[in-house]
Amino acid sequence: MFKIKRSHSLLLVVLCISLAGLLGLTACTVPARPPEQGPSPFDRPGFPTPPSPIPPPQPSYLLPTNEGEWVPPKSHVGRKPTDTGKVNIEGIGDFTFNSEQVETLRPDIFRPGHFSIFDALAHLDGRGDIEMDYHYDSHMNTHFIDAIDGEPNWWYQVKYSGGWFESNAFRMDMYPYKNNTEIKVYRQDENYLARICGTFRAEAMRLTQNGGQVIIPEVTISTFSGRTTFTNVVVTAHNVRSDVLQPDMITALDVLLSLGEQGQLNQLKLTWYERIGDADPVDSYWVEQIDVHEAYNGCGFVYEAGAEEFSFQGNHIHVPLDVRIIISPEYALWYWICL
Repeated sequence: MFKIKRSHSLLLVVLCISLAGLLGLTACTVPARPPEQGPSPFDRPGFPTPPSPIPPPQPSYLLPTNEGEWVPPKSHVGRKPTDTGKVNIEGIGDFTFNSEQVETLRPDIFRPGHFSIFDALAHLDGRGDIEMDYHYDSHMNTHFIDAIDGEPNWWYQVKYSGGWFESNAFRMDMYPYKNNTEIKVYRQDENYLARICGTFRAEAMRLTQNGGQVIIPEVTISTFSGRTTFTNVVVTAHNVRSDVLQPDMITALDVLLSLGEQGQLNQLKLTWYERIGDADPVDSYWVEQIDVHEAYNGCGFVYEAGAEEFSFQGNHIHVPLDVRIIISPEYALWYWICL
């Protein structure tokens, strides 16, 4: 069974929760603290300022619907990027771009008007600002940067509005760009990149071996009352975010919706947020309830998915779960946590 590593420090936990509240990944209504808890960890030196208070409640949907469906109404649309994007490439320079001029190299994934972090870099290359060599690797199902201005071994970090830069082990051409996103590209150790590529290949191979079906070996939901692990979960697309993604793209949210359809879950509550405090846009659904466990005050669910090799450090990123594409991860984990 997958376990949260003991080495995760309190600092990482606080960062995880505060960003979950800011960016609306899964449910964490913040920042109030239950009265029975001791001093807030935010009171300790070196910890970040608590997130801004959450605005008034937004539209929420209990699933299944009265008709027995595990899909919310298709009444919400995320904003298309229209801002001036910012990219810092280590040792090369700072660049800006008009996000309305960026075209995606993954039209199989993104709807017109939406694009990935990789697409922003390819746009700079096409404009002549940088010389970027790259290729698409079908064995990894992603584009990969070979060199920028003749130098190899590059990786990236992203900061969404209201957040900060974080490490990741996620495909660059599947990481959605939103307004007020900042991109940092930096030199990375060759062996570390090889490890990331190895997990991408393993995912693509697992998908092929399963006949194109997404089957996750372990899906765990950990709550304050215990944890439940489901094995070999078949995940299907529900097209909840057809405003951003092309039909039949499978996301992390689809894992929970599939468990519901299979009778493994009794109820989900999804809430749509356009913005939360300083984080604008959010434009995504939160999972605010799984069965009887509903977010309250500073408590709720956060999630991660991917290869066990990058548990938490790399897989726990703040891409909203309704637009986080999954290929065929080793595990998916939702866990309950409180400030």
